[in-house]
Amino acid sequence: QFSDTGSRKEHVKITSESKPGFLERLSETSGGMFMGLVTFLLSFYLLFTNEGRALRTAKSLDEGLSLVTPLDSIHSVSQQNEGRLVHLAGTLSTSKPLFDPSYGLSIQAVKLKRNVEMYQWVEYEDSTEYEENGEIKKETKYSYNTEWKSEVVNSRNFDREIGHKNPSAMAVESFTAVSPNVQVGSFVLSKGLVDKIDDFKQLSLSNLEDPHADVTRGGDYFYHSENPRRPEVGDLRVSFFYAGLSGDDPHLGSADKVTVIARQRGDQLIPYHTKSGDILQILYPGDLSVEEVFQKEHESNTMKTWALRAAGWLAMFVGISLMTRIFYTLVDWFPVVRDLVNIGLKAFAFCVASSLSLLTISIGWLFYRPLWALLIGLLSIVPIVVAKSRVPPKKQQ
Repeated sequence: QFSDTGSRKEHVKITSESKPGFLERLSETSGGMFMGLVTFLLSFYLLFTNEGRALRTAKSLDEGLSLVTPLDSIHSVSQQNEGRLVHLAGTLSTSKPLFDPSYGLSIQAVKLKRNVEMYQWVEYEDSTEYEENGEIKKETKYSYNTEWKSEVVNSRNFDREIGHKNPSAMAVESFTAVSPNVQVGSFVLSKGLVDKIDDFKQLSLSNLEDPHADVTRGGDYFYHSENPRRPEVGDLRVSFFYAGLSGDDPHLGSADKVTVIARQRGDQLIPYHTKSGDILQILYPGDLSVEEVFQKEHESNTMKTWALRAAGWLAMFVGISLMTRIFYTLVDWFPVVRDLVNIGLKAFAFCVASSLSLLTISIGWLFYRPLWALLIGLLSIVPIVVAKSRVPPKKQQ
């Protein structure tokens, strides 16, 4: 494969501005308080709706598990299962291969992605601030390196564009081709199921010839370059990726097998609407049993729920910190007091965010699982009790 031999350039810029006065800092803090209030309120919405979503999804999955019907054969369509939630596993098949005539490439797959990268200048920025002679000085180190990038880097935004100018567009565009008809046995997959086939693998180009005189193949890339070993800014390289191999290939192996759970409508596999209001249309690679599929779905729901809980708590913590920042601003002239107040405010934000997050989660559970809601509500008091116990008692007079 060709190696990149990029060049690197650097320069430093120092800017200075007067140290902001008390009123100016107070004004900035007021703006931060408003942003903090918005973030604080959004965190309640995120936490509350996440719990409802998680419980609704769990109920939908339990409903699906109790109703799903495994198909005896994927090669015949039984009217007996019309409208039912069905489970089947089999190899993918498509009606015709996907082509990229510009590079003389074709593959029997569900998706074919052309990825185009351009050799461009990239700016990196590293800043440090310090106080000197009553002024706030900012020292910024700008460095420039040439790299392959799949998006156009706008060099007009560089601190120094001279000598680091990039083209404004790529001569060849990236794209993804999707087969219009994807089947498992005799059943046609819906668009939602096809969208789930996204395990892209890079396609080896070792068996292909150079498609044009101005294109050179190197490794798994086609290069639009006079000298791919020493690329210049504006040169292109093209790679290909595929997902869902739908036919036996002498170089890539056998067609991919998938497991699907969806509603049968004729020979179509479409979304199934549960009583909870959710949609079930599930696809996983490999041959999985009904129990394995729903176990994976429950695990995915649990991971998403905890990720959104963490995001909600963080949003609440940041919101409280911004709203209480004014107390730090009022005492930031006194270093020791300022540091103590900062520690106290962070501890306050941590405890309040933890308590309110647990309380919001318990309210979200109230209509679904009242007992768990009560236990979580009681748990929300713990951070405040712990914080209060850390405060030393007043000395006896």
